[in-house]
Amino acid sequence: MGSVVLFLTLTLLAVSSSTVKSCPPSDRAALLAFKAALHEPYLGIFNSWTGSDCCHNWYGVSCDPETHRVADINLRGESEDPIFQRAHRTGHMTGYISPAICKLTRLSSFTVADWKGISGEIPDCITSLPFLRILDLIGNKISGDIPADIGRLTRLTVLNVADNLISGKIPPSLTNISSLMHLDLRNNKLWGEIPRNFGQLRMLSRALLSRNQLSGQIPSSISKIYRLADLDLSLNSISGPIPESLGRMSVLGNLNLDGNKISGTIPASLLNSRISNLNLSKNAIQGQIPDVFGPRSYFTALDLAYNNLKGPIPKSMMSASYVGHLDLSHNHLCGPIPAGSPFNHLEASSFVYNDCLCGKPLKAC
Repeated sequence: MGSVVLFLTLTLLAVSSSTVKSCPPSDRAALLAFKAALHEPYLGIFNSWTGSDCCHNWYGVSCDPETHRVADINLRGESEDPIFQRAHRTGHMTGYISPAICKLTRLSSFTVADWKGISGEIPDCITSLPFLRILDLIGNKISGDIPADIGRLTRLTVLNVADNLISGKIPPSLTNISSLMHLDLRNNKLWGEIPRNFGQLRMLSRALLSRNQLSGQIPSSISKIYRLADLDLSLNSISGPIPESLGRMSVLGNLNLDGNKISGTIPASLLNSRISNLNLSKNAIQGQIPDVFGPRSYFTALDLAYNNLKGPIPKSMMSASYVGHLDLSHNHLCGPIPAGSPFNHLEASSFVYNDCLCGKPLKAC
């Protein structure tokens, strides 16, 4: 009798142990509902989503080793995985993101990227996932608005919804995500102004908002983001002046304002700063190029083309430590092109379509 009791006890322990180590049935059901809303006809990435334990060998799914709850979903249509290599193609998936995903309450990262054909909207309930750190939906056909309550995701470090069809305004609550480091909203249909208190995103290192329909002025609060290294607002309808404080930012290395409606003058601070890639082309910037270049001026690219700049090319540009690519074309500049570095390695295309520039590489003065 004792041996039978011992056998039953050991059997129950084994069953309970295996149950604990596998994902909960509720997580498995949520994943299967998520899968049911998607159609991937070429690679068969969902063929592995079988069996009772979604924590083992389900493609793109990872679980927390202690709780065995689903923690990560990583499905990327441009992957180096052998599945893609054998098929000699990138992925294509249609369907939509099911709200069932919101039942995975321990989800930490959610990547469904570069599938080209996934449409529908971002489920509003995604803002109820308290542990979400990464939301990456780049490269699909997702439409609708960014959820208004996105600011509830207080642990979010990456928000990437670039290359979709997302419209509406940037939600004001977005600026509440104090942990956000990477923000990529490029190539969508967002409109309206950038929130004035954008500078509250103190941990942000990249803010990529190009190719939208954003308007209004550049918030001066951006200069308070001391970690910001890359700011791209190009190809929008942003107007008004460039805040002078942007040139005093400690790590800003790339500033792209190309293709907007920006007016006013070039802040002198931008030309003697840590910015190494400065693109102000295709705007309505006026006045002269500030004659403030110095040893701190290091430009891999400096593009001021297609503006209303007047006056001479500043001679102080010769004292810059480096100027790689330079484009001053399509302005109203006048006078001799300084002789010496960096001008002696530049082509005529850097200076054409001005009022009266002369000297090498253009015609003699």
